Amino acid sequence: MTKENPLLNQGDLPDFEKIQPEHVVPAVREALATAEFGLKKLETLENPTWENFVLPLRALTRRVERVWSVVNHLLGVKNSEPLREAHDTVQNEMVAFQLKIAQSKQLYNAWKNLQKNASHELTTPARVRIVEAQIRDAKLSGISLEGKQRERFNEIQQNLANLSTEFSNQLLDATKAFTLAMEKQSDVEGLPQNWLGMASAAAKANGYPDATAEKGPWLLTLDFPSYYPFLQHAKNRTLREKVYRANVTRANGLGIYEKWNNWPCIDEILTLRAEMAKLLGFKNYAELSLASKMAHSTKEVRSMIEHLAHVAKGVAKKETESLSQFAHETGLKEPFALWDVAYYAERRREKLFDFTDAMLRPYFPLPKVLTGLFRLAEKLFGIKIIKHEAPISFWHTDVSFYDVFDSDGTRLASFYLDPYARSGEKRGGAWMDVCRQREVSKEEKILPVAYLICNGTPPVGTTPSLMTFNEVETLFHEFGHGLQHMLTRVDEYEASGIANVEWDAVELPSQFMENWVYEKNVVDQISGHYETNEKLPEELFKKIVAAKNYMSASQMLRQLYFSLLDLELHENYESKTDVRKIQKKIAEEYTTIHPLEEDAFLCSFGHIFAGGYAAGYYSYKWAEVLSADAFAAFEEAGLENTNATTALGKKYRDTILSLGGSRHPSEVFRDFRGRDATIDALLRHNGLVG
Repeated sequence: MTKENPLLNQGDLPDFEKIQPEHVVPAVREALATAEFGLKKLETLENPTWENFVLPLRALTRRVERVWSVVNHLLGVKNSEPLREAHDTVQNEMVAFQLKIAQSKQLYNAWKNLQKNASHELTTPARVRIVEAQIRDAKLSGISLEGKQRERFNEIQQNLANLSTEFSNQLLDATKAFTLAMEKQSDVEGLPQNWLGMASAAAKANGYPDATAEKGPWLLTLDFPSYYPFLQHAKNRTLREKVYRANVTRANGLGIYEKWNNWPCIDEILTLRAEMAKLLGFKNYAELSLASKMAHSTKEVRSMIEHLAHVAKGVAKKETESLSQFAHETGLKEPFALWDVAYYAERRREKLFDFTDAMLRPYFPLPKVLTGLFRLAEKLFGIKIIKHEAPISFWHTDVSFYDVFDSDGTRLASFYLDPYARSGEKRGGAWMDVCRQREVSKEEKILPVAYLICNGTPPVGTTPSLMTFNEVETLFHEFGHGLQHMLTRVDEYEASGIANVEWDAVELPSQFMENWVYEKNVVDQISGHYETNEKLPEELFKKIVAAKNYMSASQMLRQLYFSLLDLELHENYESKTDVRKIQKKIAEEYTTIHPLEEDAFLCSFGHIFAGGYAAGYYSYKWAEVLSADAFAAFEEAGLENTNATTALGKKYRDTILSLGGSRHPSEVFRDFRGRDATIDALLRHNGLVG
């Protein structure tokens, strides 16, 4: 079976066309068995060195990680019931193996010995950081626990892994459960042509073979490219309310979501996290989470949130009042409600700045945006990105593959791009994940490979994907993550790319890249009308820039609301606490229109319940302080000054993008900027200070 199992024999890249759910269980179990055999040998070492301990441990864990990462990747992009069942069958075995390594006293002592013999073994900053992180993570994984305490800790870890998967699967199923088929023109009045084309194509694929963009039927789903434009543009207020309520009650266990109830998952996850933190000697899970982050304490995080909120709250309240007034002046007779916000925000933006999303879309076909994005990367970082034309095995026909070359023609890395939403099998959002991680040793050189995943608007017929400006920003964001993974110069696997980078710093490169979409020379490169190739007109560009900070205080307050809610749940939650009351209390202070009584946003808050952001959602704002200050360096040098931006781009690549987890992010930032970051640039970029 080993030779025939494509999960075990991946070669340079996984063979996605051959990998099937039935391969998962035997591949994982064989990889684990082989690794555990090797582990026993390493645990008997008397004089551990980098060569005889770290490298063999890396090799045996890497093989397991490769198998398991492909399984998890496919769960995100090609979810199916057989794949879920296979994943669930071996998930506990995977967790047990990870705990066995983390809690091995022999391995822990070996790491301690390496640290003691630092002058002989830890010959680079990367190695020093790797050993420090291994010792810290062993402590956070219960290395000091014995007997029943260790048994309980391990049981909690197993349960949390299962609950995370359950939360994610229930959210995906609940999202898939709601569809709205519309047959009357009045139902879709106000919707742009590209949405009508996408919705009729969805209808055609789901039981309406004669559907057309002109006559319908049109099928709406809760995938972001479908439901959010509907809230922005549909004149039918009754349907907007229906769609809004369906979205904010996903996976709440009621009505059409009766089969999918994430409330019990949330309570159990929070209870187990709190118990786990206390077992490890922390007051709460938030303290445990921050033990491996840049921020030193929850007090420091709260201070940042409160500082930004102090600036944003008053402005956000005025933004909402102005929006409500505008809605009533332009015909709204009912009280201004949550399902009116996106619609009237869009109408007011159109009036204030005289452009619509529909006017922009034709200028941003995905192929043109990619070409311009790659040219920007070439200019800033001295790299070349070329589409890989030789056959590559993909998980879907939407996917493409690119190689990244240095200025001297040396191949540095590669990446997969999966750009479009796919209802039912692909989870929402956008993300970068690791396929291969850079590693250089005497025996081999492994180059990094990334997965770049978006949920953008798909092409319809012969018309290419026409992107919203927000989708363009999202692509730049994920590409920024990919650059840090791919342009690393760290040779040690455990600290290359994003590995060993503190979680609240990992968003720096992604948010940094978003700034470039508001620069004229960049927009000239990424825009080209899909029919005429005409660049975005100067007049439209000026309107985009003018509208950049439209409702920015409201958007910032929303992120701070999520951040504080996440922190509060993980700092002050006690078993059986009503999380809805916690949400309601924070919402009263951090929202300008309070959530509905039945709001179940937490049931779809995958970042903290099924992702890596537990007690860490604040990281987006924390890293945005860093990224805004980093971009300010380019502004100060002069964005039109080619020599200056090229020199700064090289410095940025040599520090932020190259050093990975080999140095503390505070040091890396100081290497680039010459000082610590300040909050000034973030407030200025958001139009909240002069």
